[in-house]
This record gives sequence, C-alpha cells and structure tokens, in this order.
Amino acid sequence: MGHGLESLIENWDGLGVVASSHRETGSWIFIALHDATLGRPTGGCRLRTYGSPADGLRDAMRLAEGMTWKWAAMDFRYGGGKSVLAVPGPLEGEPRRRLFARLGHLMNALNGGYGVGEDLGTTPRDMAYLATVTPYVAGIREDGSAPDPGPFTAVGVFAGIEAAVSHLDGAPSLAGMTVLIEGVGDVGRPLARMLARAGAKVIAADLNENRSRRVAAECGGTTADCRDVPGIECDVYAPCAVGATVNARTVPLLRCRIVAGSANNQLEVAEDADRLLERGILYAPDYVINGGGAMAFGLMEQGISDTDRLNARVRSIGRSLDEIFREAETAGESPVVAARKRARRVLRDNGG
Repeated sequence: MGHGLESLIENWDGLGVVASSHRETGSWIFIALHDATLGRPTGGCRLRTYGSPADGLRDAMRLAEGMTWKWAAMDFRYGGGKSVLAVPGPLEGEPRRRLFARLGHLMNALNGGYGVGEDLGTTPRDMAYLATVTPYVAGIREDGSAPDPGPFTAVGVFAGIEAAVSHLDGAPSLAGMTVLIEGVGDVGRPLARMLARAGAKVIAADLNENRSRRVAAECGGTTADCRDVPGIECDVYAPCAVGATVNARTVPLLRCRIVAGSANNQLEVAEDADRLLERGILYAPDYVINGGGAMAFGLMEQGISDTDRLNARVRSIGRSLDEIFREAETAGESPVVAARKRARRVLRDNGG
C-alpha cells in the first residue's frame, strides 16, 4: 500500500480495514470495520470516483464511524461498518457486476463479519445481484429483490424537520415554511413530495439541473443553483447529497434557522457544530436524522416487512431528536454533543 493508505490505517481507531485492488476495472474495494460492540459491523456500500485510493479509504473510515454512532443512537444491535468501491469512472454492465462479485467474495471471506446495504452510487439492482454472491446483504426480499432505503430515510428526515420546527416554534406545522433541499435524488425527491404535501415551499438544488427542475415541478416549488445554496434564505436547509457542505466557509453565509438533511458527515470538522450553535442555527445530527433507511433494514432483518409498520418506527426519529434538542438546550451545548452522549451511554452499557 502507498504511504497515504498506511498513514490512514495507522491513525484510525477502528477495528480494521479490508482492501482489495480490482485490476479488471481499475477499482479499489475498501471495507472499513469500526466497532462491533453492539453487533456485526453493518453499513451501506458507496460507489464513487475519488481523487486517489486514499480518499476512498478515508471516506469509508468516516462513514463506518458514522454508522457506529447511528446504530448506537437508535440502540440497534449492529456495529459500525461501511464499504466503498472507488471506481475510476462510470461503470456499468458486466464490469460492474464483476466488481460487485469481488465485493461479495471478500464479504464471504469475512464469514458474516460485515453486513451491507445500498448507499450513494449503488442501487437496489446492485444489492439484488450482490445477494446472489453473498448472504450478508440486508433487507433482501423472498423473491430476491432489494428494497430502496431512500424513501425510508426521507420519512425519518421529514420527522426530524418537524421535530426541529416544533422545538423552535412550539408546533410541528410546516405550512408556509421554506425548505431548501440540496440533492433531490433517492432521498431528496420523496422528501420534497412529503414537504409539499405538508404545505412547505420547496427549493430544489441538484448538480443535475433537469432533475431539480423535474422535482420542483412535481411539488410546485422552485430551483436553485448548487453554487448559490449557502446564501439562499430559507427556514430549513436540508443537505441530501454529499457531506462536508457545512463548514467554516459556508456557515457564515447560511441564511436558515435549521440544518436538517440526509447527507452523511454534513459537518466538515467537529468545530462546525459550534459554529452553527454560535449563529443560533439548530442542527439535527446527521447520523440521527438520516437513520431511517438503516432502521428499516434492521427491522426487516427482524422479520418486519409491512411498510406502514416500518414507517411508523422510522418516524420515532422525530421523538429522539426532540429529546436531543431539549437536552442540548438545557446543557447549553450543540445537539451533536447531546447525541454523542446518548450513543456513548448505549455503547458503555453494552461493554464498549
């Protein structure tokens, strides 16, 4: 391994990393296992092009740690893990299948040490195929198909936005609220629909301008250029694409009361939570509000398949955030600190 990969592994506090170079496609496969206190490390598979293999490994590590906190915050019996397929460019057809086959063989070699689901860049079709190679794919139905976690994640984000609005205004009504959604794909699109039905005004921003226009038309909203997002006036900014959009450069520009979205690792560094607090912007910790897809898949593995029952459980994310907001306000600290305390209590109570 190159120096970059070695340095990342040497300085990581996780359990370990599985790395494999897939020469046929010029891709790297990384499985990052962060913590197994609550159970088998489990988390989605991300497929993306990175500047270097080290960037892909770094993303896998950050995401795996986020899964540790996500499962602990929900008190589910899974540990933190994540996989990344760092591809050199667009990958479809048979080469894509062979890459997923390699991932499946690596997972089989771990003998159940890592469970996987869909994430950014991967699809239910990818997961259905992967399940023909390895039995460790979460949520696979009896007919071999894979459910889409996006709509479940959107339900949790919607419940979290309601909780944030209720905390600030004393009532969860979204009527007349303006919500800026950055990234209107698998999560952002169903979220936009739910917000519109609740009477909110939706602003859709996406690197794919055709997609943002389509979503805006569906929900009677408007569009915005992604480059303008930080300075757009709104009640709620919902980052639902890539992470690190909340940082030292963007926080001073934000013109919102609430940051609540589905993206992983929304804060570029931990200090960004304090920057939001100083500006009086309420932040819904990402690994709590975006846990709906993971929660639904965990419940599916427990035998719950009814969509209404799953959505009802996912909506409990709103109650969790309400408690976190109140605890943070009482202590005069960021909701990130309050959420991390809750997660640490769960890990500690289970021997972590």
